[in-house]
Amino acid sequence: MDKKLLDILVCPVCKGDLIYRKDEQELICKADRLAYPIREDIPVMLESEARRLSLEEYDALQGKHSAGPAAHGDSV
Repeated sequence: MDKKLLDILVCPVCKGDLIYRKDEQELICKADRLAYPIREDIPVMLESEARRLSLEEYDALQGKHSAGPAAHGDSV
């Protein structure tokens, strides 16, 4: 993913920061517990295309990013 694109993307629902999960090809919004897919290097920023994070996934994110706000480019 292009770093410049990651720097400007926000959650379309709450306008919050996103976490880039490179291995899963997803952008995560912790506030809304949504994972937006990245298909062929293009983020699909539609709420209808996002999947809801499970409670276990959400808890894992909280543990890894509890020190402060999520930064773009983080890999979980």
